[in-house]
Amino acid sequence: MPSTSHLVNPDLIKIRRLFTTPLASIQYPDAAKLNSQLKTIITTRMAQDRSGTQRSNDGGWQSANDFHEWGEEASDALVKFAKAFAVQMTAVHSEQFGLTEPSFEWKLNAWANVNTAGHSNALHGHPGAFWSGVYWVDAGGREDDPTVGGDLEFADPAAWSPPPTTPRCECASKTASPPASVAPAPPAAAPSSCFRLG
Repeated sequence: MPSTSHLVNPDLIKIRRLFTTPLASIQYPDAAKLNSQLKTIITTRMAQDRSGTQRSNDGGWQSANDFHEWGEEASDALVKFAKAFAVQMTAVHSEQFGLTEPSFEWKLNAWANVNTAGHSNALHGHPGAFWSGVYWVDAGGREDDPTVGGDLEFADPAAWSPPPTTPRCECASKTASPPASVAPAPPAAAPSSCFRLG
């Protein structure tokens, strides 16, 4: 597998330690151009498949898990960037060998969501995923007005898989407001692309 490390500058990755599993974020370079293209592609897909798929979405529209197969320049660019980001987050460093990137090919499930006012996605997990991610194409004005709503809530992944000896497990969760450069969950007419790498 050819290296994609040139697509992601590791110095730009921000890591928050909400749980034992890290929460990492990065801004896509030239996001405005990519988002414009993705919004057109997602809107066209939504018009072609009005019913979409029902999974974690409460209202709104969700595509099938085939975003990574759409074959559009913008969707391919985002998928390539997401894989490069996962590679950087998975790379290990040792004194003996330096930085070692994983050499396997990622198996990917990716889809698009469009939520308008009053829509949301239920708290859910991605079992079997090594990394899960979300990318906002349009945050519906949240970046200018936080009262629009649309916070993204993260649940401790460890709480989704209780040890066999634990008779009862309560799911811990925290709400994080992403920095201004990373838009939060889309509250109104906001196409987004969700990724599960595993």
